[in-house]
Amino acid sequence: MLEGLVIDHVGIAVKSIEKALQLWNVGLGAKTGHRELVESQKVTVAFLETGEGKTELLEPTEADSPIAKFIEKKGEGIHHIAYRTPHLEDTMARLKKNGARLIYDTPQPGSHGTQINFVHPGSAGGVLIELVEYPTREELS
Repeated sequence: MLEGLVIDHVGIAVKSIEKALQLWNVGLGAKTGHRELVESQKVTVAFLETGEGKTELLEPTEADSPIAKFIEKKGEGIHHIAYRTPHLEDTMARLKKNGARLIYDTPQPGSHGTQINFVHPGSAGGVLIELVEYPTREELS
């Protein structure tokens, strides 16, 4: 179990973060927080401060990135819902044991120094679920 199942963020695929920020910052008043290039996922991300959970804008950096392929196939829009887990590998093992299909066999680097993986939409009622493990305070030191 994901200890309280806390939503970390909702990921939204966009062609241009700068263009999208016109709506989010100017129109809706959301404050832009952390921005980062996540090379392992071939995206630039911008996190918006939107209450307890965050909103993540994902802009592809390469034509073959998963986000570029998503936009090409489905257009801009909600890409995934991310949940925090304190022990990603344990969660992955539990999911596999219960028949869930994961996108990666091992955790991948994400933004903020996190480790991530995804539950395939075919195992989750059509929803792409991201699992996020943040580094411990000791790891940040």
